[in-house]
Amino acid sequence: MTRAPALMLMTALVAAAPVTAQRAPVERRATTHHAGIFDGRAVRYTVVVEDNIVPADDGRPGASIVTTAYLRDGVKDVRRRPVLFAFNGGPGAGSAMLNTRALGPLIRADEPAGTMAGASTAPLVANPDSVLDAVDLVFVDPVGTGVSRALPGVDTTQYYNAEADVRSVRQAIAHWLKVHGREGSPRYVMGESYGTVRAGLLMRDPAALRFDGVMLVALVGRTPGPDLPYITALPTMAAGRWFHRPETRGAMSVRQVYDAAVAFAQTDYASALIRGGSMTEAERNGVAQRVAALIGIDPALVLAKGLRVPKNVWMFDLLKDKGQRTGLLDVRVTAPLPADREGDGALDDPALAVVPTGAKKDGKPFNPADVGPIPNPVFGRHLTQDLKFPTTDTYYAVNFTANAQWKHDPTIDAVRPVAQAMRADPRLRLFWTAGVYDLTTPAYEARYGLDQAGIPAERLTAEIFDGPHGVYEGAANRAKFARAVRGFVGVK
Repeated sequence: MTRAPALMLMTALVAAAPVTAQRAPVERRATTHHAGIFDGRAVRYTVVVEDNIVPADDGRPGASIVTTAYLRDGVKDVRRRPVLFAFNGGPGAGSAMLNTRALGPLIRADEPAGTMAGASTAPLVANPDSVLDAVDLVFVDPVGTGVSRALPGVDTTQYYNAEADVRSVRQAIAHWLKVHGREGSPRYVMGESYGTVRAGLLMRDPAALRFDGVMLVALVGRTPGPDLPYITALPTMAAGRWFHRPETRGAMSVRQVYDAAVAFAQTDYASALIRGGSMTEAERNGVAQRVAALIGIDPALVLAKGLRVPKNVWMFDLLKDKGQRTGLLDVRVTAPLPADREGDGALDDPALAVVPTGAKKDGKPFNPADVGPIPNPVFGRHLTQDLKFPTTDTYYAVNFTANAQWKHDPTIDAVRPVAQAMRADPRLRLFWTAGVYDLTTPAYEARYGLDQAGIPAERLTAEIFDGPHGVYEGAANRAKFARAVRGFVGVK
C-alpha cells in the first residue's frame, strides 16, 4: 500500500497518543496480522484500526470516525481488489453487529434470539462464512458509536442529523481510500436498518465519492398515506402467525404463506381499504375473516380496527391466550404480555433485549434517553487487546443517547437517491435483502419502495431470508448471506 511518509511513521506508532484537546489530533493506527479459512480458502490478512478525522461545523477537526479494516494479504493488484464499507443503523449503532454476526473473520458464538450485542458474553470464534476471501472489509463506526467520538470541546450533537452524519461518513471513507491507495479499487457500501438511509444518501454526490454497488439490508422504507403501512406489514404478520401457530400451517412453508399474503395485500385487501364505507357489511366481514385467518387474530378485532391492524395491536394480541407478546425486530421472539398490553414496540421489544418488557418510568414507556449507551465489552476487549487499538473509550454497541438527540427528517427517502444514481450511472448496481420475520422494516414495505422508485430491475439483486431484522442470524442464513455478497461483488 502507498502512504505518505508521515503516515508511514504513524503506522509504526501503534500506541500513539489519543486525541488531545488542542483539536490537532494525532491519528491513531494499530496494525496486526492474522490468518483464517473463509469459504474453504486459507487467507492471510492484516487488520488496520484507525482514526479518520472529520471536520466540525466550523471547519476545524471535529471528530474521529474509527474504521476497522480487514485486508487480504498477497494481493498482486489492489486496484482490482474490491473493498466493502459497512455500517449498521440505529442511527446510534456501531458496526460490530455486521462485523461479528455476518461478514468479519471472527463471529460471536450463536446465542438465543433476543440476546443483544451489548449484553452478549459469547466469545468470538472463527467465521468460516466471512467474505474476506472475496472482498476487503472496512467497518465504519459513525460519530457517537463504537469508539468514534467528537474531539474535546466539540458538540457531538452537530453530527446527529442525516446531512451531517452522511457528510462525515463520506469524508471518512474518502480519507480511508486515499490513505490506503485504494481510490482505483472497485468499492461497495453496505448499510443496515438506519444505515440504509446513510447508504442511500451517500449516492447523491458521485463526484465526491463514487461506488460500484450499494447494499441495503433491512431497508427503511417509506409508506405514505393512510393505508400503505397496513398493506405492507400484513405479510410479515402472516409469517409470524405461521411461526407461532403451527396448527394452522397445513403443508405451506413460511415463504408460501408470505407470498400468498403479499398477493392478497396488493389486491383484495388494498381494494377493500380503498373502498372503505362503500362495502356492504357482508363484504367487510369477509375481508375481516381473511385478514384474521392470515395474521392469527380475532376477526372482531380486525373489524374494530377498521380492517387496519396496527403493529402493536398484532404484537400484543397474537399470543394473548398464552400470556405472551411477540417481538418487532424478530416476531419469533416472545416475552410476557404486559398487564396493560401497552408499549411502544421499540425499546420494550424483546428481540432488542434492552429494557424489561413493560418496564416503565413514571408510568410511561421508556424512551432512548432513559437507556443511554449500551456497551459491547466483548468487541471492546477484542479491539484493544487483540487488535491493539490504543483507546480507553467504551465500545458502544448502540448509543441510545444519540438516538434520543437525533434530529430526524421525515421527508428523507433512502431509495430515491439510489434510483437517481442508477439512472445516471449505468454501471451502478443495487443489492437488497430483508427478513420475513422483521416487523420493524417489513420486507414488503421495502419492496414497495424499490418498485415505486423505479430501480432498474436488471441491476437489482433481491434476497428475502427466513430471518429477522438481522437477516444473517443463524448458521444457514449467515452462509446464504455470504454467498449473496460474494455473488454481488463478482466472486462466487
